[in-house]
Amino acid sequence: MIRETIVTTLSPEGVPHVAPMGATPIDGGWLLQPFRPSRTLENFLSTRCGVVNFTDDARVFAGCVTKRRPEWPTEPAESVASVRLMAALACDEVEVTAIEDEHGQRPKLTCRTTRQVALRPFPGLNRAIAAVLEGAVLVSRLHMLPAEKIEAEIAYLQIAIDKTAGEAEREAWGWLLDAVNAHRAKAAS
Repeated sequence: MIRETIVTTLSPEGVPHVAPMGATPIDGGWLLQPFRPSRTLENFLSTRCGVVNFTDDARVFAGCVTKRRPEWPTEPAESVASVRLMAALACDEVEVTAIEDEHGQRPKLTCRTTRQVALRPFPGLNRAIAAVLEGAVLVSRLHMLPAEKIEAEIAYLQIAIDKTAGEAEREAWGWLLDAVNAHRAKAAS
């Protein structure tokens, strides 16, 4: 099982970094597999800690993937020298305990949860949030997918947006559509 999360880290210089990442729950923590090259991976390798954040704000996923809004407010974590996402509903502060294939394309970071924090209640499920999340994954892979698949996926996800989206989901969806349209224009030129 993979959970879609927002991972926050700090550079050795103390600069926060916010990135969407699928995280696999393991006994006592998380398995993270950031791609190389990435600032998230560099930060984890340098500091050996970070925070796995759980949010229902679809804009965070879409904003990071589209670089429309790559920076999100953070605040200091309590048990590790990192930051947590202020838009998080909950988070796990983690320390890296093992690294497999450190120099490979996608190292495996075994992380132990040092502190779990519940920040605010979960307000319930919304299909539009899930659609934006799927759209963000799609946008992150535009360079790998055929145009027909992109068009079919966008059309299908649009149904949930039209039926259930609130203002935040519509804003996030707009960012994703802008990225898809820019990809289309680039492919056509």
